[in-house]
Amino acid sequence: TKKYALRDRAIILTSFLGGLRVAEIASLTMGDVVNPDGTIKNEIRLSAAQTKGKYPRTVFVSQRLQAELANYLTTRHAKGADIPFFHTDHRLRFSPNGLCVWFHQLYKNVGISGGSSHSGRKFFITTLANKGIGVRILASLAGHRSIAVTQRYIDVNDEQKRQAVELI
Repeated sequence: TKKYALRDRAIILTSFLGGLRVAEIASLTMGDVVNPDGTIKNEIRLSAAQTKGKYPRTVFVSQRLQAELANYLTTRHAKGADIPFFHTDHRLRFSPNGLCVWFHQLYKNVGISGGSSHSGRKFFITTLANKGIGVRILASLAGHRSIAVTQRYIDVNDEQKRQAVELI
């Protein structure tokens, strides 16, 4: 919505540029994302309770995503460490299911069929793979314990196959 445009943009980019799962995004607190001096952290440490696999992991935050999150932070007045970083239109914490519905509605509203709360994560992994990042690093960034899981996220197209055979 226009009222929450910076929030909406920050949520989407946290998925696309950070590779976080929807439940991880919903669980973020101010303390997870914001340094005591008010700047955005370059690493977000997710606890085991915040991750799907119940293993803690570190999310490395690019400078681009840091700038987007800092821009969103200018709209927030309450900044206690335990309050949700992203909030609903009623200023409550998103539930994972609520945020999943939010993503679905967003894609529907802009005419993207097949978009889901996982689209950003898939984009994150596929884009890095296409830039030559190894699958072990991708698995670590995604919080996957198995590279086989990570490999399922990577889209391959005919142009990539053409380029691959030209390397011989």
